[in-house]
Amino acid sequence: MNIKDLKVGLQSNGIRVLAGNKGRKGGAGPAGSNMFIFGDTVVSAPTFAKFVSKSPYNIELDGNIGILRKEDEEITEVRVPRPRFYDLKTKDGIPYKKIALLHGEDCLATTVVQRCIYWNTPERCKFCGIELSKEVTVEVKKPEELLEVAEAAKRLDGVTHATLTTGTVRGRDRGIWMLSRCASAIKSARISVHVQFEPPKDLACIDDLYENGVDTVGIHIESFDKEVLGYIAPAKAKIGIERYVEAWKRSVDIFGENQVSSFIIAGLGESDESIIDGSKILVDLGVYPFVLPLSPIPGTYLEDEVPPSFKRMKNIYESVSDIIKDANLSWKKSKAGCVRCRACSALDVFEE
Repeated sequence: MNIKDLKVGLQSNGIRVLAGNKGRKGGAGPAGSNMFIFGDTVVSAPTFAKFVSKSPYNIELDGNIGILRKEDEEITEVRVPRPRFYDLKTKDGIPYKKIALLHGEDCLATTVVQRCIYWNTPERCKFCGIELSKEVTVEVKKPEELLEVAEAAKRLDGVTHATLTTGTVRGRDRGIWMLSRCASAIKSARISVHVQFEPPKDLACIDDLYENGVDTVGIHIESFDKEVLGYIAPAKAKIGIERYVEAWKRSVDIFGENQVSSFIIAGLGESDESIIDGSKILVDLGVYPFVLPLSPIPGTYLEDEVPPSFKRMKNIYESVSDIIKDANLSWKKSKAGCVRCRACSALDVFEE
């Protein structure tokens, strides 16, 4: 089994789940997919998008175990995490899985505020599904609830780090104040914390995250192609690359090299050169370029799109992993968050 080829192939084609749990259909983060663990890695593979019906990969899950096949050929046994903390509720009767979810093998993830000021505007990110799952989650999470869930997830399922994201909220801090409160609570469970946010106008807000125990941060540009970004994520384009660079620099000064990351999504209409050149810009700043393929979420503006081809993604991963290694960065050095989780990108297997 070539683990590099398999992980890229699953991201580009998805998996037809013939029996068992297909995962999470909508929402923020890796929605429209499920987590599959095999070998020494984990992959968030599309399971709901329309293109998946043509995938050569299929699986029948018996509980959380199944044999992955390509057409009729058996490839490997895979495991789908089924965390025990999902069976619990708060004292108010709220299921823990409505407060936070397990991503990858050991990452607790939640969207602290499940709404965004850009959602019902022309500036909404076209790939985002943040408000599609409000009926199955708690719209605004409370710090004390997150601590309760984090303690249970650590005790029952071996969770070691957490990812907190948010829709952009009104105010100069863009949601950072709420992220700080929630991060401080989770740190009480002695779990490393990663947070993601839009670059604030007042960069001093980032200092507040560090003071509340945050270990790593993600400030996601999504694309270094100005035309593509203007169409796909108008609000990010309006912010401008200059403010992103300022936020990356400030964050690296505070959290250190390799503890700041930025998503670059392949498959939005950009060139390979845009991704590679953007990755060079990031690593020169000490920022980890978390390159990943578009994974279309049902219900979003891009639900009918398909991820980049296997060949294209493999070439991109090879080029970007070389850039990362030359800069002495690595997913292994990340203390918390998406880079450490590894599920949504195949860079981890290309770093080896």
